[in-house]
Amino acid sequence: MALDAFLGKKYKLESSENFDEYLKAIGVNIMLRKVANTASPVVELTKSGDQYTISSVTTFRTIVVSFKDGVEFETDTVDGRKVKSTITVDGTTLHEVQKDASGKEHTIDRLFSENEIKMVLKYDDIVCIRIYKSQ
Repeated sequence: MALDAFLGKKYKLESSENFDEYLKAIGVNIMLRKVANTASPVVELTKSGDQYTISSVTTFRTIVVSFKDGVEFETDTVDGRKVKSTITVDGTTLHEVQKDASGKEHTIDRLFSENEIKMVLKYDDIVCIRIYKSQ
């Protein structure tokens, strides 16, 4: 099954493990962590031509990231930091590598399956797993 099979489907956050520790490790301040930990984002993947867009919508904020497979781009993190990101499509997985201003990397893997997205965020030895279920 190709990633395109999941385009336009919406997924709502159902569970999250170690999210606060992950946010703390990447430098997100306490106030933004509190907001992030209470949010229940709805995620959608769309595509136009060769450009993908991931939208994450909460009552607090909407985050939209547009990218081309394997092409580095600059983006802002939720807490306003600038990072360089490269997202590659590997079957039904989006593999993202982010580099902060110091060159330190962390990864975000989004594994799409029939009824969910499993998001695995890694920074140093911190691993966070977030599960989104299709609506």
